[in-house]
Amino acid sequence: MATYRLKTERPRARGLDLARDLNPEQRAMVEAPPGPLLVLAGAGTGKTRALTYRVARLVASGCPPERIMLVTFTNRAASEMLRRVEALAGVTMRACLAGTFHHVGHRIVRRYAERLGRLPTFGILDRDDAVTLMGAALSEVAKAEKATRRLPQPRALVALAGLVAGTRRSLDQVVAERMPNLLGELPRIEAVLARYDERKRALSVCDFDDLLVLWRELLTDPAHADAAAELRAAVDHVLVDEYQDVNTLQGALCDHMAEGCGSLTCVGDDAQSIYGFRGADFSMIRDFPRRHPDARILELTTNYRSTPQILALANRSLRRNEDQHRKDLRAVRGPGMTPAVIPLRDVYQQAEFVAQRLLEIHQDLQVPLRDMAVLYRNHNHSLELQVELGRRNVPFYVRSGARFFEQAHVKDVVSFLRARENPADVLAWTRLLRLWPGIGARTAERLAETIARRPDTPAHAAAAARAHARKLREPGRGSLLAFADLWERLCDPSRRDPGTAIRTVVEGHYAAYARTAFANPDQRAEDLEHLAAFASDTGSAAEFLAQVALVSGVGAEVATAAHDPDDKLVLSSIHQAKGLEWRAVFVLWLVDGRFPGRPALRTREALEEERRLFYVAATRAKDELYLCFPTLEEGRDGPHRILRPSRFLTEIDHPPAVFERWQIEEVPLDEP
Repeated sequence: MATYRLKTERPRARGLDLARDLNPEQRAMVEAPPGPLLVLAGAGTGKTRALTYRVARLVASGCPPERIMLVTFTNRAASEMLRRVEALAGVTMRACLAGTFHHVGHRIVRRYAERLGRLPTFGILDRDDAVTLMGAALSEVAKAEKATRRLPQPRALVALAGLVAGTRRSLDQVVAERMPNLLGELPRIEAVLARYDERKRALSVCDFDDLLVLWRELLTDPAHADAAAELRAAVDHVLVDEYQDVNTLQGALCDHMAEGCGSLTCVGDDAQSIYGFRGADFSMIRDFPRRHPDARILELTTNYRSTPQILALANRSLRRNEDQHRKDLRAVRGPGMTPAVIPLRDVYQQAEFVAQRLLEIHQDLQVPLRDMAVLYRNHNHSLELQVELGRRNVPFYVRSGARFFEQAHVKDVVSFLRARENPADVLAWTRLLRLWPGIGARTAERLAETIARRPDTPAHAAAAARAHARKLREPGRGSLLAFADLWERLCDPSRRDPGTAIRTVVEGHYAAYARTAFANPDQRAEDLEHLAAFASDTGSAAEFLAQVALVSGVGAEVATAAHDPDDKLVLSSIHQAKGLEWRAVFVLWLVDGRFPGRPALRTREALEEERRLFYVAATRAKDELYLCFPTLEEGRDGPHRILRPSRFLTEIDHPPAVFERWQIEEVPLDEP
């Protein structure tokens, strides 16, 4: 028999030198014996490194990679971790059951598909496909019941179904909490979700939530006891990263998978549990010792990221929380700048300060723009800053999200002003007409073209809509009549102010539309009120629309303003910034009612999650931290009102000082 030598790249073991590579806290985690283990890993403490070494040590000690289950919150993180394990242990990790919950669930459900009543060749719906299929189910139910009232949009229903699955709560409980205005529509919503499930089975497809629900069914249904035993017996160690972000279903899966081996390592930071709105269950990390009475609890508190001054502020803030595993971060780095709290006159001065100060850091200290970030609670908090950055030709990008003016709800409402100011804008007419129940794409396009033929008379749109309504059945007929009434109000001279016009659209129609179109209608409403206030300050509607157009296109135009085409300032919500770090961080709108937001003031649990969000924002900063807030806000129907500094600032304002207050002095532009 002939032998052919295949040249393949095998990992070369660098070797595990725990004393050299790890601090005592990390080493204790790596060397902890098998069993239930909760590692409370603070921000910037090297938890990924420690978790990687724990996996490498298990493999180096003789555990086959295929008997390890490693769950992370991105597949990229899992791949990077396994690559580093290979470099440390010299063992190929391809057989390791590693990846996101959905990735691992897919491998398991695919293996046991027939037992679970699915074809082995089942397909997987991505989010867009799930929305499309949910839309089809919605149409079928509405047609069968001859419904005239608007139900939630397909995307909102997909999110609702995901919350039901992830929180393991009933549909009526989730609707009561997230969409209370739809409690009267529960039977129809149940019918749509049931039809959606029927369609998935008929098409032999699963959505992302099904992968986890079926995985749990396999582990808990007595009918699958033999398969569950086989599955548990195949795993010797279960390790979970970012444990503070798991939902109820994911936490249960971790516990179930570890029942056979007893080796469960969960690494996370309860101080960074900030995704309750997505269904993350804080009780999973809080109550871990209660569910596992023999568990070991270890801490990683040695911080390699931030200066002692920044950590002193973050630690003091978090001590206010009652519901937590108490710990303080300790800095490795030497002393640096004391965090600055900056009261500004209004949102415009706030934007001017941030733009000027970051340019000073960029030019005087040679800090690249990409090493600085502006963080905020909600995307609408960056509206004025985006305009100011565009005015100063500062390149920026919004992390993991559309720029404020490019968000769907903002573009929807702005389309009404575009159509009013330029009645020949067929695209604007088409967009705004699609926002009404019973108005499909073809009807919207035909009516838009009819209206646009008479651009000299904007009010003509109301008459055209009423004439077209006679050709339609309900609910389209009623929608066009309601649109005609709204349009006449919008064209009234008393509503020429763009802010007033925006509020007219929101109150007359869009608020009701948002409650069925989005899973977070309250946040969208807050965005639109912020937009209205900004529009009123801008001047005329034409000036406002010009600002919108210029800011929307500023990214491509000003990218050459920096020496490095990729050197752009980062704008990000704090939620999107978790896990990242920058040399200088600015936090905006630290005002009670904005950060913390008004809904968070209702319960202690919500306020404590909001305080954890402030902690996450502060601990993103390595060298410099600027905490900004406006002191005055233009009243909607009257004079300015005074804003109260965030309680997250006032409650830490006691000796010894953890921040210094900066006083703003305005000087002429040409003064050095």
